[in-house]
Amino acid sequence: MEKVLFFAVAFVMFGALLSKLVKKKDSLYLYLLVINVIGILIRFVVYSNSVDTSIVLLGITYTMSIIIPLIIVALEFKKIFLPEIFAVTKAKIYLKLGQNDKARKILIKFTEKHPNSYYSHKLLAEVYEKEGKIEEAIDEYVLAVDYNKKDYDSYYEIAFLLNQIEKQDEAKRMLQELIDKKPDYYKASDLLGLILYDQEQFREAANVYLQALNYNPDIYELYYGLGMVYTRLNDFQTAREYYEKAAQINSEAFHPKMSIAQIMMLQGELDEAEQTFLDCMIDKYSEADAYFYLSIIYMLKGDTERAVGYANIAIEIDKRMYKRVSRQEIFAPVMKEIRSGKSKIRKNDLTKQEFRTRRHLEEMFALVSKMTNNGRTVDMDDWRAKKVKERAEKDFLDNKGL
Repeated sequence: MEKVLFFAVAFVMFGALLSKLVKKKDSLYLYLLVINVIGILIRFVVYSNSVDTSIVLLGITYTMSIIIPLIIVALEFKKIFLPEIFAVTKAKIYLKLGQNDKARKILIKFTEKHPNSYYSHKLLAEVYEKEGKIEEAIDEYVLAVDYNKKDYDSYYEIAFLLNQIEKQDEAKRMLQELIDKKPDYYKASDLLGLILYDQEQFREAANVYLQALNYNPDIYELYYGLGMVYTRLNDFQTAREYYEKAAQINSEAFHPKMSIAQIMMLQGELDEAEQTFLDCMIDKYSEADAYFYLSIIYMLKGDTERAVGYANIAIEIDKRMYKRVSRQEIFAPVMKEIRSGKSKIRKNDLTKQEFRTRRHLEEMFALVSKMTNNGRTVDMDDWRAKKVKERAEKDFLDNKGL
């Protein structure tokens, strides 16, 4: 009875593999078919010659003729396409070995033969993205999303890449669709908020972040984003509260602390600002900025010697600080004591939104100080300084940082 069942099931598996070979025309099924036939032949030879079947030999024939084909059928019943797995796995191995060309060729060849292969399209999109071929990457991500509507990560990547090639309106539409489908996908809200920030739609950006907080109440990026947009709305107290929340969530992040200290300066809390800037000095990306702002604080306190010392240290760390010092009228009496510096430019990790936000606070402080000294007040909500944006944009593109 066992032998009859074996051959019956083995021949059913043979028929299943043959059917898949005819339908899908993939050589992998031919190899599997050969393995199935070899298993059947071994068992037939053993049975015909009345040879005692050992457990090992029995296991081999079952594995070759029944178990392997059965696994293939079961996987494909669950829409797991075996040739796709082999192609994607092989491509990933080449990618880890740094052989991108071979990986790309495997994936292109496979997608041409099997255009409905979701995993191949997605991996090919990632390869194109790494190679800087943005348009090609977008096309492949779109195909991946077509075959898997719940692939929210690919949906996000499409919007991210559209924003990179300055198609912000298309990116915004994609992100809003993604948020409508999955409102707790905070990365989409964060990116949409940043795009709206770039377009100076600050209130709209604030609404996006606030809605996202309903689903993700403990996400650093959302609170930090709110801090930046409220800074640009000149609502500095609200901005400070969101920066403080962001700093509580991620104590290792120094950008919100720098912004808090700048707002403290605007609000006249010089001692508190000084201590916060000192705390930020341990971060290499914030060190030069911290010395620069400390020099301003000591100019305000009337300690010009320490102010000059801090300004020169900032310039020694990053020579671009000399230009920033010279822009501040408060340093006019001591400019002769400040060295232009021969140090290198220190790279920083600021995004363009962070750069503009920090520069906005800096320019606002300079303006408020100037207005206060002239006995006038400033209408914060009506003030719009186009030169701030233009200068920040130019500096960011030229120097990639402060």
